[in-house]
Amino acid sequence: MTSSARTPSEQPRGAVIEVFADVLCPFTHVGLRRIVAHRAALGVDVPVVCRAWPLERVNGEPLAASLIAEEVVDLREQVAPDLFSNFDPGAFPETSLPALSLASAAYGLDVHLGERVSLALRDALFEQGRNIGDRRVLADIAAELGAELPDDGDTAAVLAEWQEGQRRGVLGSPHFFAGDESSFCPALDIRRVGDRLHITADPAAFDAFMTRAFSGA
Repeated sequence: MTSSARTPSEQPRGAVIEVFADVLCPFTHVGLRRIVAHRAALGVDVPVVCRAWPLERVNGEPLAASLIAEEVVDLREQVAPDLFSNFDPGAFPETSLPALSLASAAYGLDVHLGERVSLALRDALFEQGRNIGDRRVLADIAAELGAELPDDGDTAAVLAEWQEGQRRGVLGSPHFFAGDESSFCPALDIRRVGDRLHITADPAAFDAFMTRAFSGA
């Protein structure tokens, strides 16, 4: 189905929060959940524009389900006991590009639809144990939310967003932008200690970024 995906230069500016991230990144799932909750508490209407940062292209190889499973365990044990309730490493997709393309197609129709699709994709993977690399799963999510399945143009838009992220100095997934503000993973402080991650919530950095992000709302 043909969609009207926007190129990066056409994405909405102004009162938005942008995040360059991979849909398969569990740290992004935590960060987005916290931003949405913070926004709801403030009662402001500032959409979140999820831009593509495909880690399989950044790293030159697909993400390993075993690695993500370890990160999910660390996140649940240390900062997010209420998330990742039904994550299934056996349903982890080999590539994030089809899911990122669906989100891109949705943003091409409407910024709020794009946000809903971006959040639903992460919920499907991390909370429902669904394989978001499966076209049937993507079709179900698109139908549920009134989106369109992506075409080749949407895949090209995903790669163009990745290139734009490189130009803008994205450090990793997730990297947030709000106006002139830029912050890599403001909700969490992540360090490696031996063979495990040591993860703590960083409320001061998160609150400071959110205050700046919503100051014009």
